[in-house]
Amino acid sequence: MLDWELLHNSLHKSMIVCMRTTISLDDRIFEAVKQRAAAEGRSVSAFIAGILDDAVKRDNQCSEGPPFQLITVGGGGPYPQIDLDRPRQLMAAEDEKRYG
Repeated sequence: MLDWELLHNSLHKSMIVCMRTTISLDDRIFEAVKQRAAAEGRSVSAFIAGILDDAVKRDNQCSEGPPFQLITVGGGGPYPQIDLDRPRQLMAAEDEKRYG
């Protein structure tokens, strides 16, 4: 005699769980998606699911990296009399420093 609970659990673990949903797309986007899906021999649903899966994986990969750390060397920062929003003033100050 079969153990129905064991069979059910085994089948449940091997099933792919899908959720059905509705999305609204601009006609132009839908036509482009439809053409790309057809070119790849996939259904529109499979194509969209693949694109979304890739985007989620890419997003997760980006967040796994170490935090960004800016490493600076020497110097005390910009001169207090120089406005960094005025590049001509900055270039003139550099020229004066270099050429006197």
